Amino acid sequence: MTCGSARPSGARRVPSARGAGPIGRAWEDSAYVTGEQMRQQVAQGTGQQRFIGQLTGVRFVAAAWVMLYHFQGALATVGLLVPVLHEFLRVGRLGVDLFFALSGFILTHTYLTKLGPGLSWPRTRHFWWLRLARIYPVHFVMLNVAGLAVIAQQKFGQSVSGSRDWLNAKDYLKQVLLIHEWGPSPQRGWNFPAWSLSMEWLAYLLFPLLVLALFRFHDRLPTRAIALIWCAVLVPLLWYGIAYYGDPYYISGWGSTIRILTEFTAGGLTYLFVLRHWDATPRGPKPRVERLATTLSVAFPVLVVVTAVVLGHLGALQWSVSDLPDTPNAADLPPKYHLVVVPLLIAWIGALALTNRGPSKFLSTDRLVLGGFISFSLYMTHTVWYGLWRAGMKAVHINGGVLYLVGLIGLVLGAVVIAWLMWRYVEEPAREWMRRRSGERPKPVEEAALEST
Repeated sequence: MTCGSARPSGARRVPSARGAGPIGRAWEDSAYVTGEQMRQQVAQGTGQQRFIGQLTGVRFVAAAWVMLYHFQGALATVGLLVPVLHEFLRVGRLGVDLFFALSGFILTHTYLTKLGPGLSWPRTRHFWWLRLARIYPVHFVMLNVAGLAVIAQQKFGQSVSGSRDWLNAKDYLKQVLLIHEWGPSPQRGWNFPAWSLSMEWLAYLLFPLLVLALFRFHDRLPTRAIALIWCAVLVPLLWYGIAYYGDPYYISGWGSTIRILTEFTAGGLTYLFVLRHWDATPRGPKPRVERLATTLSVAFPVLVVVTAVVLGHLGALQWSVSDLPDTPNAADLPPKYHLVVVPLLIAWIGALALTNRGPSKFLSTDRLVLGGFISFSLYMTHTVWYGLWRAGMKAVHINGGVLYLVGLIGLVLGAVVIAWLMWRYVEEPAREWMRRRSGERPKPVEEAALEST
């Protein structure tokens, strides 16, 4: 994901790739600077590179939200799943939707002037290769690790809950090709979080066409028109989230496809809105806009929590075991209509990008930025690690009490450590190798900055 800053000019002017700040160009695949240079540039606050830090921190928030959503059973065992927190974690799967929108935002920021002016097969092919370099190495490793874990459980006679009809060569090939989530009735299996990668890959394939429209929207449409398009794009998502009752995961009936296409596109449109305000002065948004963005960057998360609590307490919106007889943890599933929260999350991205105060300041701290770097590996590894942890706790007959609490701490810390190891020794080395194959320099600027600390 990359960023490029535009020269201050009229709100209608298309950002110049030549005038983009060095950090912006380096976010995904262009220029590279030392960590110290990056810190100096961010401190100077010149251009849109200032919002890279907080949006990197958001990646960790999204991944942690999804992780804790899956860890609800363990949290409940030690009595930590208290009211409000429980309702918030019940909708934690929306961290994936936050990822979808953030991906659209950042890729539009990166490629608006590279791919937006017109279709180019060499540039499109290069874009697709770099996106594969970003997601495929960890996906392929975890696909095989997850499969081997299930096979080992079966071989050694351990009970495996749920159907494993996906454990076959055909579904494995779909996973390898990242097409397993495509269609009205996708088949999930192997490493379950990879469903979102299949959807991201679909968005990447379509992005060279989408960015053509986004480029022209920015060049020709007033801000109000872009805001209306943003609202219109999210209508299918909200309609699906309210009208569809058959699936608490919102994947059937083209649900996954509706989610990625609407949220990814809305993320790109959010970037156009942010870009207009970044063009307002040489140093970014006008003070009143930044003040409003700071307020909204606090208000939107509060609204998300409030909405989650309200939805979680409306009896008619809850799933029960009678609704889902094969799902014993139905009470921990998100309530019906929870997709109505998504527009708040997408708007939050825009608010964070327009200010460096409040939550943005916190999210851009070194630890949160590091969390952002490992967030993809955290998302991809935590469910397999959780399965192994549960098997281990069962094997030693620890079902509660102080020892279970100690084990829970080990679960969370272990997830973070495994994610860091995956990022450090698999994700980044493989990504660098694939980037070199395309002629790119290997070290993205955000990693270089971290190494300078």
